[in-house]
Amino acid sequence: MSQPSAVSRPVTVPEFRAAKGRAEKLTVVTAYDCTAAKLVDAAGVDAILVGDSLGTVVQGHPNTLPVTLAQMVYHTSLVVRGTARALVVADLPFLTYQVSPRQAVKNAGKLLKQGGAAAVKMEGGERTAEAIAACVRADVPVMGHVGLTPQSVNRFGGFKVQRDAEHILADARAIEQAGAFALVIECVPSDLAARITAAVSIPTIGIGAGPHCDGQVLVYHDLLGLFDGFRPKFVKRYAELGEATRAAVRAYCAEVRKGTFPGPEHEFK
Repeated sequence: MSQPSAVSRPVTVPEFRAAKGRAEKLTVVTAYDCTAAKLVDAAGVDAILVGDSLGTVVQGHPNTLPVTLAQMVYHTSLVVRGTARALVVADLPFLTYQVSPRQAVKNAGKLLKQGGAAAVKMEGGERTAEAIAACVRADVPVMGHVGLTPQSVNRFGGFKVQRDAEHILADARAIEQAGAFALVIECVPSDLAARITAAVSIPTIGIGAGPHCDGQVLVYHDLLGLFDGFRPKFVKRYAELGEATRAAVRAYCAEVRKGTFPGPEHEFK
């Protein structure tokens, strides 16, 4: 989408979806708190995804499965407070929508009513289509997610590139037919992502899916070089703020130990 002006209106779900028809690339960043949201929102991203990846990035778990709905509501509310323009989409965490469409509507509603999100994201395709359709009927906008779906880590046997083209394509079409307004494609070969993007009328947002998607998403901590626990091949680090942070804290510790901080300019007289 076009660069925001100082008086830009918030990005809406219909505007986000319509970007595909205008051949405008969409930018999405995954963030988890108010400070990060303010920074990426001011930089002009089209959407902020409050991902259940906070389980690994923020909480230190090996996967996203332990994340609760209450935690997602809390982090979504933080991001919403820091956002003026970007569309805020929040993940429904593991086992908060898989049991039944009724459960999905109830829990998605909490992310909108209590968290302030404009939309929710659900993983899965054909098996999730009924839940997506139920939420859409209840006026809850839904973003889908196919390919490597992190909540399926135990079924996949780890975080692996997904190559079952016909299955993934069927999932994408099921999500589109269920009424989702956009679709995340994660960790699939780029030629498959191109096929999916051409096959569906809704925007595709790639992460580890090559350059042919309608937009891209990266995690805030990854693109800034703040997270060293795992470095996926598909991540480009646009800065190395992790090392800059360590250097700053080392300098602070050294000055405190030498007695040079605080200096006279930091005192109240």
